[in-house]
Amino acid sequence: MESMIDGRLSRRWLVNELLRDRGDLLVVAGLGSTVWDCAAAGDHPLTFPVWAAMGAAATVGLGLALAQPARQVLVVTGDGEMLMQLGALATVAVARPSNLAICVLDNERWGETGNQATHTAHGVSLAGVARECGIPRVLELRSANEVPQLVEASRQAAGPLLAVCKIAADKPPLVMPPRDGSYLKDRFRTALLGAEGAHE
Repeated sequence: MESMIDGRLSRRWLVNELLRDRGDLLVVAGLGSTVWDCAAAGDHPLTFPVWAAMGAAATVGLGLALAQPARQVLVVTGDGEMLMQLGALATVAVARPSNLAICVLDNERWGETGNQATHTAHGVSLAGVARECGIPRVLELRSANEVPQLVEASRQAAGPLLAVCKIAADKPPLVMPPRDGSYLKDRFRTALLGAEGAHE
């Protein structure tokens, strides 16, 4: 799998690297392409896809990080979804969960509605917004040799961390995880809390 496409990071390669040897990492996948990217890296009971809730990935990840402070949480989302809830970055900065990492795959496109340019294509910097909100660790990635740093940072309780990864605006084939919300919730809770804890 190529790491770069047209001078930008390959989304599928990047997510595969992020989730390789993930151990017990808790993952929240933002709706649309990032759900399919995470599924392409391998369906996993500790991955929670946010179906049909645009803008919710960062806050779902925040809640999970606060509820499970001993576990690392990684949110994988897109620039369009992050733009829908910029206030989440301020809330993350104030709550300061050390176990939360948010990786924004920024292709500067609304990929699910026709590939129109997002605000990041016009100079809006999600990394800049995160810094101004007070998020202590902010990374901007444009090349494959920077990805190991992100993988390592996402596994360390030294956050919160926001990483903006500039990716190619390609459309890889869909890889669909389960879509039943009740099933996904129960599967995730059971994997996280065990069979007895999941029913409390």
